[in-house]
Formats: sequence, C-alpha cells, structure tokens
Amino acid sequence: MKVVSAIKRVPEEIQNRLKDRFPETEFLFCHGIDEAEAHLPEAEVFITYGEDLTPGRIEKAVQLKWIMVLSAGLDKMPFAEIDERDVVVTNVRGIHAKPMAEYALSMFLQVSRQAKTLIEQENQHQWNRRPTMNEISGKTMVFLGTGAIAQETARLAKAFQMKTIGFSKTGKDKPHFDETYTQDRLDEFLPNGDFVTAVLPSTVETKYILNIDHFKAMPDHAIFLNMGRGDLVSSEVLLEAVRYPHIHHAVLDVFEQEPLPEGHPFWDEERVTVTPHISGISPHYVPRGFEVFEENLELYLNGNGEMKNIIDLKRGY
Repeated sequence: MKVVSAIKRVPEEIQNRLKDRFPETEFLFCHGIDEAEAHLPEAEVFITYGEDLTPGRIEKAVQLKWIMVLSAGLDKMPFAEIDERDVVVTNVRGIHAKPMAEYALSMFLQVSRQAKTLIEQENQHQWNRRPTMNEISGKTMVFLGTGAIAQETARLAKAFQMKTIGFSKTGKDKPHFDETYTQDRLDEFLPNGDFVTAVLPSTVETKYILNIDHFKAMPDHAIFLNMGRGDLVSSEVLLEAVRYPHIHHAVLDVFEQEPLPEGHPFWDEERVTVTPHISGISPHYVPRGFEVFEENLELYLNGNGEMKNIIDLKRGY
C-alpha cells in the first residue's frame, strides 16, 4: 500500500516515526501537489490540505481509497467526484482548538484594552492616558457553533468568569457552555452578547445566515469575531454594522475573498481588525495533524474500529 503526502516540509521525525511504525506501508512525502501529482495513480492514501484537489486529480488517483485532509475546512474540495469513487475522507477537526481559542481571547483583549491605539501612540512617542480601557471579565460570550474550537474558547472564557451561550443546529449540551440552543433561537440571545464568536463551517445552510438585523440586535458595545468562514456574512453587512455603528468592533480572520484585496475598505476601517486567516496557525499544527493521521492509519490497516473525523460527503463536513 502506498501513502502519498502533498504536505510541504513534513519533519523528518514524523516521517521516520511513520515508517518505523508501519514498515509494510510505503510512504512518499512530496513537497506540494506539483511533485505529488505524478504519484497519484499509485496512491491508496493521499494526505493533503484539501485545496489542491481537483476533479481531474481525483480521476488520476485510480487506486485511491482514503483522503486525509490536514485541515478542518473542506469547502473547496470536489465532493461529488470523491463520492462517486466511494473514497473515505477524514480531517483533523479539533486540532485547531487551542490556537484559535487563544486567538479569540487575545483579540477580545486587544480591542477592550485598546492595544492598537497604544501601539500607535508608542510609535509616535505619545504619552496619552485617555484611551478608554474596558474589562472582559464577567461579560457574556455568544457562540455561533459549539464544536471543539468553540468549546475550548468557552473554556478559556471561564477564566474571565464569562457566561457562555452556544448555538448549533441541534442545540445539544456541550462542555463549557452554560446554555446551548438551536440556531433558530439566536435572535433571542444576541442582545445579551458582549462578545459574539463565529466558528461555523461553510455549508449551504450557513452561507450568509447573518444579516444586518442580527447586528442591530447586538448591544452597541458588542465585539463580533469571525474565525469560521468568510461567507457567513457579507462585507456590506459588516461595514454597515460597524459604520452605523450597530456594534463597537469587528475582528475578522476570514473573508469572502482571500487574500483580502489591497483596496478593500476593511483595511482602513477604524472599527475593524483584519488578520490574514492565521487564527489556527501554530508550530504544533502539523505534528498534531499527523497524530490524527497515525491513529487513523492504525484503524485503517487493522479494521478494528471506526476512523476519527470521517466526513459526510453529502453534507461536506
């Protein structure tokens, strides 16, 4: 059996560990899809970030049975072609939780404690104690999505004695949330949201589900953060929300178009913080991803249990 990886710069420690643990398996670690593409016809297992897969490449991979995606976002994958071939797809859902939770709390703190203003004052050598400082302790955080990332963010929020309210399709109870509800009840609780955190995937059901009425329902001091997918809400709605202003600030790590165009108004909007889709970046990302792969490979080879994070190809997540 041949495993082909298109992940660039896989540490030798990881490569050697896999080869030692699975000596009957042939591993080929390529430096990106351009190098890996020639080996797709031989691959039974393909490791990828997902965005490099096209219908044509799926067609070439005649022996393919399993795609391991070292990402949680799958919205650019050719699911119809993969489904036709009856290929199993798994991802690394959950490994982003720690860095993204830290990102969320750091962004709420930087807005509340005026970090951008203080850095600008420092650069201009200004001694100015007038910027208004706020606390995040004891506030309420509303979450769109209650998966692993939201749960870890809610756990950290508890260190600040926050109330945590989560919304999901099912409304099931999840760890670290004081209350959980179905998404159709979101309007009832947005007026309580001092901080609103969006961590939803991009699906037919979630695209552009937030409209201007949702932002009007939030308190005017609310800070909205989106680190899920950029098509949750349109740029026009967000700009109206911060310019009116219906909310105090928006922190955006994901966008409808990425990279965000140089001339986009978000860059110069005082009430918007732009980060370049980096909330999940961590030096531990690739090692954690391959830990999930290694565990799944053991299950795949031995057939003694269900693999982790199997994707429903019809739903796309």
